[in-house]
Amino acid sequence: MSSSWSCEIESSVPAPRLFKAAMMDWHNLAPKLASDKIVSAAAVEGDGSAGSVRQFNFAPGMPFSHVKERLDFIDIEKFEVKSSLIEGGGIGTHVESASSHTIFVPKDGGCVVKVVGTYKPLPGANTEEEAERVKGSIIGIIKTAEGYLLANPDAYN
Repeated sequence: MSSSWSCEIESSVPAPRLFKAAMMDWHNLAPKLASDKIVSAAAVEGDGSAGSVRQFNFAPGMPFSHVKERLDFIDIEKFEVKSSLIEGGGIGTHVESASSHTIFVPKDGGCVVKVVGTYKPLPGANTEEEAERVKGSIIGIIKTAEGYLLANPDAYN
C-alpha cells in the first residue's frame, strides 16, 4: 500500500528562475549553498533530461550517506518534474520505493511550489517521521534556492 504527503511553498521568485535553480541545477548549487548538509553532487547518467540520474552525497551526521534520484519526467515550459529515489535515502530501510512530483505555479510575480511525495513503506517501518523529514528537506531546498536568487538577481534569468 502506498502513502503520500504534500506541501505548498510560496516564493517571491518567479517560477522560471526558481525551477532552474532548485530543480534543474540543484546538483551544482547544493554543495555551494548547503555544504553543511550536501558535500557533493553530480549528474551520474544522462544530460539532465528525462531518464538522467543525479547523486547527492551528504555530510557526516546526516541521516543518510547519499541518495540517487532519476528524473522521470521534465516539462521545462510548465516548470514540472517527476523523480524517483533509486538508491540511498530510506530505500531498503524505511521504504520500498519513493517518488515526487513538483510543479512551480506562477503567482503574483512569484510562484507556489506544489510537491506531492509518494512512497511504499516497508512492513513495520515508521514512515511518518521520515515523510516529515523529507518534506522539511524539500522546503529547505526551495527556501535556500530562493534566498540565493533574491541575493543574486542576475542568476538564472
